[in-house]
Amino acid sequence: MAPVSENGKRLIICADDFGLDPAVNEAVEEAHRHGILTTASLMVGTGAAAHAVARARRLPELRVGLHLVLVDGPAVLPSGEIGSLVRADGKLDANMARAGLRFFFLSGARRQLAAEIRAQFEAFRATGLTLDHVNAHKHMHVHPTVARLIVEIGRGYDMKAVRVPSEPVEALCAAFPEEHYAAPFYRPWIERLRHRLRRERLVVNDHLFGLAWSGNFDERRLLRLIPHLPDGVSEIYFHPTTRRAPPFAAAVPGYRQEQELAALLSPSVRSLISELGITLVSYCDIPGG
Repeated sequence: MAPVSENGKRLIICADDFGLDPAVNEAVEEAHRHGILTTASLMVGTGAAAHAVARARRLPELRVGLHLVLVDGPAVLPSGEIGSLVRADGKLDANMARAGLRFFFLSGARRQLAAEIRAQFEAFRATGLTLDHVNAHKHMHVHPTVARLIVEIGRGYDMKAVRVPSEPVEALCAAFPEEHYAAPFYRPWIERLRHRLRRERLVVNDHLFGLAWSGNFDERRLLRLIPHLPDGVSEIYFHPTTRRAPPFAAAVPGYRQEQELAALLSPSVRSLISELGITLVSYCDIPGG
């Protein structure tokens, strides 16, 4: 377990969408070997998932979690088994509001959702990797139905930690006083999620950064934010790639993922973290809930 820093600040540096594309997997390995990356969140149903797992196996200090994909991505189960969750092309519904209403109101959709969540946990278990944490693509685990199912199912798969997507606007405003930030309208749901997870004695982060600047967390922003990190455990998540692959250009045209990789590799960032006495950790380093 990593020692607690003198100033009480611990920092998890995570790459989401591990397994989405070989360019993401290459970036994860590079950022871990030569940069500040401590964890990655694995999509188990993607075409490059096996490629990601092979890389993770040769990186024993990289901690890997499960990035549950429940909207806007590939499912693990056949579309015939989860017809209430997928579109005609067999992909999970990209409309988060519509999916969320189905999860909440339709008992059949909830049963299929539970089956898909269980299948993704099973797929992660089959990799042989130790489960460091769990979160969800586009933070769908904030949805109360999804959160309940993750807690109920995850316990059977040695789940010990779950990300809470709570971004403190006070720190953002301190780092960038020339910009405007406001708390999201769904903040009460986030706090309910935190309460639920703590009640279940699961490990959670205190703060999360990356929501406001998703896909655009470059070196400049990172250098300005780090001195304003609050006490406790913060997580900063990124979407790094080594090159601009076609899937990203179509799905997230505004993302600058190569610049995010550059931020993770920046010697200036590493030096600043060290100078400020901030400890780099993974979820497994945080004391139990």
